[in-house]
Amino acid sequence: MPDYKAPLREIKFVMDELLEMPKHYASIPAYAEVATPDMVEAIIAEGAKFCEQELAPINRTGDIEGCTRHEDGSVTTPTGFKEAYAKYVEGGWPSLAHEEEHGGQGLPESLGIVMSEMVGTANWSWGMYPGLSHGAMNTIELHGTSEQKETYLTKLVSGEWTGTMCLTEPHCGSDLGILKSKAEANADGSYSISGTKIFISAGEHDMAENIVHIVLARLPGAPEGTKGISLFIVPKFLPNEDGTIGERNAVSCGSIEHKMGIHGNATCVMNFDGAKGWLIGPENKGLNCMFTFMNTARIGTALQGSTAAEASFQGALAYAKDRLAMRSLSGPKAPEKAADPIIVHPDVRRMLLTQKAFSEGGRALVYLAAQQNDIVKKGEDEAERKAADELLGFLTPIAKAFLTEVGCEATNLGVQVFGGHGFIAEWGMEQLVRDTKIATIYEGTTGIQALDLLGRKVLMTQGESLKNFTKIVHKFCQAEEGNEDMAQFVAPLAALNKEWGDLTMKVGMGAMKNRDEVGSASVDYLMYSGYAVLGYLWARMAKVAQDALAAGTTEEDYYKAKIATARFYFTRILPRTKGHAESMLAGADTLMDIAEEHFAF
Repeated sequence: MPDYKAPLREIKFVMDELLEMPKHYASIPAYAEVATPDMVEAIIAEGAKFCEQELAPINRTGDIEGCTRHEDGSVTTPTGFKEAYAKYVEGGWPSLAHEEEHGGQGLPESLGIVMSEMVGTANWSWGMYPGLSHGAMNTIELHGTSEQKETYLTKLVSGEWTGTMCLTEPHCGSDLGILKSKAEANADGSYSISGTKIFISAGEHDMAENIVHIVLARLPGAPEGTKGISLFIVPKFLPNEDGTIGERNAVSCGSIEHKMGIHGNATCVMNFDGAKGWLIGPENKGLNCMFTFMNTARIGTALQGSTAAEASFQGALAYAKDRLAMRSLSGPKAPEKAADPIIVHPDVRRMLLTQKAFSEGGRALVYLAAQQNDIVKKGEDEAERKAADELLGFLTPIAKAFLTEVGCEATNLGVQVFGGHGFIAEWGMEQLVRDTKIATIYEGTTGIQALDLLGRKVLMTQGESLKNFTKIVHKFCQAEEGNEDMAQFVAPLAALNKEWGDLTMKVGMGAMKNRDEVGSASVDYLMYSGYAVLGYLWARMAKVAQDALAAGTTEEDYYKAKIATARFYFTRILPRTKGHAESMLAGADTLMDIAEEHFAF
C-alpha cells in the first residue's frame, strides 16, 4: 500500500496563498479569535499525524478483511477500526467545526474540510463512519427541535454516536418520489417507521454506542411523489431521559452489501420494522430538509475525487522515481544503473502530471466551496451570504461530479504507472480504483448532478448562476491584461469563459424546442464546466506562484513547479473542452433516434 504523507505544503499553499484563509477567518467575527494562524497550523499538523500514524496503516487491512455481519444482525468492523475511532473521539476531532452550544469547538467548516481531506486520503472507508455523521449533525442543527438537538446533536458532535442517511430503497435510487417506507403516528407523538433501505453506509457497526438514522418515509394520505415525503430521526437504541441509551429499537441490519470497493465500510441493507422515530421539520417537507444532508455529503464526495488523485499520485510518483525500465529517448539519465528510472519517460510524466493537476486543482475547488460555506454559515453581511450561497450552489454539482470522474481517471493512471505491479493487490493501487468508483455514483450519479447543474442551476435561473461565476473569471482576466507572464493562461481562459456562455445559450435554445436536449447535453456540459473552473483556479495558482518568485523566495523550485503544472493543465488538459463542446451540441436525436428494440442483441 502506498505510504501516505499529508501534503502540508500544498494545503498551506491553497489555504494561505491562494484563498487567503487567515484574512478570511479574521473577517468573520465568529472565527476571528478561534481560527488564528497558530491554532489552524497546530490543528492541521496534529491531524496529519493522526491520519499518517493511525489511519493509513489500517487502510489495506480494511480492504482485505471487510466487515462481518453476525447472526444477531450486529456488525464487526476490520481490525483497528474501532480503536482508531476511539482515538479520533478522544482527540476531539468530531466536534471540530460544530457549534459550541452543542459541545463543538466552533471552528470553521473550511478547517474541518482539511481534516476530512487528510482522513479520506489516508483511509476513505474508515472516514465514512464519522463522515456521515457530519450530514446528520447539520440536518438536526438546522431542522431539529430544541429537544432533538439536546438528545441527539450533542452525542453526535462528541462522536459518542454516529449518524447515517437512509434514502435509497430496492426499487428506487435517485427517484425518491416513488419510495415506499411508511410512517404512522403513535399516541406519544412519535412515529412507527416501516420499510427497507439499501446501500446505507455505516448503517451498523461496533465503533460507537449508538447510531442515529436520518430516514425518509411517507405519512398516511401524503401527496404522491416528492411532495409527500417526511423526514425522521430513528435511533438504533432509544435514548433514556438522562441521555444514556435504553432499549433496542426495531431497526436492524439485514445484510451487508458485497461491493467492488470500500470494503472497510459496512454498507448495509437496513430493515425498519415499526421502529420508533421522530419527525424532523414539517410534514411532507422531508426532502427539503434532507437536502441539507445531501449537499453536505456532495461536498464530501467531491473531496473523494481529489483525495483519490492525491493518494494515487503519491504512490505513482514514488514508484516512478524508483522503478528502472529502458533508457531515455534523449540519452541515458542514470548511466551508472542498468536502466533509467521511468520518471524520465515523457508518457510517464504525462500520467503523473495529470494526477498532480487533478489533485491540486481539486483541492483548490473543494476548499473554495468550503470557504463559501463559512460565509453562508457565519458571515454578517446579508449580501455576502447570499452571493456565497449562490456560488456554493453552482459549484456543488460541478465539484461532486467532475472531481469524482477525474479522480477515477487519476487512479487508473496510477495503476498504469506501475504497469503489471499496479494490477497486483499488495501495491494498493488497484484498491484506489475500486474504492473511488463509487464516488461517481452515490449522492447522485454524474448524470443526476449534470441535470442539476444545467437544468436547475443554469437554465432555470436564466443563466444567472453561471453569469455570477463567469463575472468572477472575467474580472480576474481583466486584472491580468498586459501581464505578459500571465498571457499564456489568461488568453485561453478568457476565450473559454466567453464560449461557456455562448454554449449555454445554444443548449438553452434547443431545450425550448425539445426538453431531451438538456439530458443529451448535460454530462458534456458539466465536464466542460469542470475543466473551465479548474482552468480558472490553475490560472490563479500560477499568478500566486509568479508573484512569489517576483518577490523573492527560498522556494523557487516549488513555485516553478506550480507554474509548470498550470502550463501542463492549459496545454494538455484544458483542450478537452473542445470535444465536450462539440458533443453537447450534437443534438438529442443522435441518442434518441434508435428504437428500443434495436438495442437488443
